[in-house]
Amino acid sequence: MRQLVPAVALLLLLGPLRAASPPDTFRFVIFGDRTGEARPGIFEEVLREAAAESPAFMVSVGDLIQGLNDATVETEWRALNAILTPFRRYTFYAAPGNHDVWSEKSEECFRRYTGRALHYSFDYRQTHFTVLDNSRTDQLPADELAFLEKDLAAHATQPVKFIVSHRPSWVLNAVLRNPEFPLHQLAKKYSVQAVIAGHIHEMLHVTLEGVEYISMPSSGGQLRLSKKYEDGWFYGYAVVAVSGKAVHIQIKELKPPHGQGRVTAPEDWGAAGLVRVPALSSK
Repeated sequence: MRQLVPAVALLLLLGPLRAASPPDTFRFVIFGDRTGEARPGIFEEVLREAAAESPAFMVSVGDLIQGLNDATVETEWRALNAILTPFRRYTFYAAPGNHDVWSEKSEECFRRYTGRALHYSFDYRQTHFTVLDNSRTDQLPADELAFLEKDLAAHATQPVKFIVSHRPSWVLNAVLRNPEFPLHQLAKKYSVQAVIAGHIHEMLHVTLEGVEYISMPSSGGQLRLSKKYEDGWFYGYAVVAVSGKAVHIQIKELKPPHGQGRVTAPEDWGAAGLVRVPALSSK
């Protein structure tokens, strides 16, 4: 990331003494896709492990329901709400995924059950989040880019910024190290620290001109292709610690029996899988 947090400060930030942290220090969690041929019980375990991190709030990159069927959409959202009920003490932000929004009825249900618009933004202390909608296209539509530019300009003084969407519309350009695409130009102009998405269920990471691009691992959706950890296929979530202008991200694999509890940083991953050996969780 742009600023590295000293090891001692990180221990204070992430350890049991965090109650004494300064007022501009907090952490939150990010979930990958829950659905897309979901494995039962995985998302519930992700929620339990993430809640143990005592986050300020929770962020989902979308695909919270299996969806794609107007006849069952209400039932699926009610079932998800039942899963989330024990965790209502945490504010929950979600980007709309392609399994969440595919029709007028599904859009209405997403708005009603999440309490969020299809695109929106919010602030938490010194940090600004812009949530974009690419639920019905692999590209980032022009109106989403216009919203992003207006939103970032209006919050230019916020020292820490994240962009969240469901589909990684940026992935090809980022992997090919091509900075000449509109999303990146805006992220660079307004000093966005990280651009985060899901959809493919695979952990990927690229740094382009100081902007971190992260594709989240699955938080319940099917593990595809090789299904190997080193290729980015595992169940987990991210813990993001913010202190002043410094950002520290941990990618946490689920503990046994659904994983081995390995903990990595985004820079341990590349565009084709693991580039450095992770540590096992001590928790």
